[in-house]
Amino acid sequence: MSEGTIFDKIIQREIPANIVYEDEFALAFEDINPQAPTHLLIIPKQRIATCNDIEKDQRELVGHLFWVAGEIARREGFAEAGYRTVMNCNDNGGQTVYHIHVHLLAGKALGWPPYQERKKQA
Repeated sequence: MSEGTIFDKIIQREIPANIVYEDEFALAFEDINPQAPTHLLIIPKQRIATCNDIEKDQRELVGHLFWVAGEIARREGFAEAGYRTVMNCNDNGGQTVYHIHVHLLAGKALGWPPYQERKKQA
């Protein structure tokens, strides 16, 4: 396996993170550069570099990441108000860490399409 990512180091507790959920398959923690009042990253403990690298036998694991998003949303009380889940793939998709992860954003009204949000902030 190639050199570990920052997420591997978080899983191994080599780098601190504010972990909000953990089970045998996944870990969720606060994003260090939040784009919403709640911005969590949900990662599988098994590294998969990109969406393009998901194997057929990993479908259940990837589905589990989205189940975790819903579980956190219910537990934290923002499921009914709404939230966004995003999974980026490769450079043009905005992926910066090559270990798949689901962004869970909540706590404010999120516009669509997302690029308009960035234009407004500029």
